[in-house]
Amino acid sequence: MNTRFSVSRIGWVGLVIGMLVTTQAVWSAEGGLIVDGSTTVGPLGDAFAEAFKTSHPDIAITVNKTGSGDGAAALIDGRCQIAMMSRFMKDTEFTKAVVNKVFPVAHTIAMDGVCIVLHPSNPIKELTKEQITKIYKGEITNWKELGGSDLAIVAISRDTSSGTYETFHELVINKEKMGPSVEYVSSNPQAHARVKSTPGAIGYIGLGFIDAYVKAIKLDGIMPTRQTIAKGKYPASRPLFLFTNGYPKLGSIVHELCVFHLTEKGQEIIEAKGFIPLTNY
Repeated sequence: MNTRFSVSRIGWVGLVIGMLVTTQAVWSAEGGLIVDGSTTVGPLGDAFAEAFKTSHPDIAITVNKTGSGDGAAALIDGRCQIAMMSRFMKDTEFTKAVVNKVFPVAHTIAMDGVCIVLHPSNPIKELTKEQITKIYKGEITNWKELGGSDLAIVAISRDTSSGTYETFHELVINKEKMGPSVEYVSSNPQAHARVKSTPGAIGYIGLGFIDAYVKAIKLDGIMPTRQTIAKGKYPASRPLFLFTNGYPKLGSIVHELCVFHLTEKGQEIIEAKGFIPLTNY
């Protein structure tokens, strides 16, 4: 996938929709601002909301980390003002939104990579997409088949409503059906915890969740780093989004939050959380 082309195309779609649509969901200061969606984008949502308390102490911002699919549904159903998503909206979601008189506009806020992770004790340092596909299909079941230890492979996946799952499913295993032995978890922290505690595990998480307790490996010979993701070289690079109903009114709280990533403080937060600011892309 040509990530640079995809981000440009996505930005163009958002711009066109923004020019055509100026409607946005009704929001009141009394009810607070609700942000819902991706567990990958969630740490940014939390940090952005915390930063806003300084300049807007009277505005309550609630951040619910439910997954990209649930965030899209919440925006479409009018249960939130901003949806956090680690993937672009699907055609089916756009169709349902328009039926509900909701007009989703994408705001790209950062870049990320879906990283393949193993337990730190696993000697494997890299895998190809083909090998990973065979693991998740159940065709490779022991690490010794890949030059590792004689240890059963435990494949961990995000649930199918996750934007991280969508990226992995499309860009890594080419939309192949996963085998029945795959274990599903509902968040990046859960995937991290499962791999951390299981010597034979393999999983995938966002770049911002990598630490010393799990080992990121090369995918098709390329290590997921800020540099490889920023340059579009890492095979599972992706943009992160906020979605709104129409383009937010200039100067509104919704608008301020959606462009916060462009501020110096916003870029500091993005880097601190392990993601890549758009200014580095």
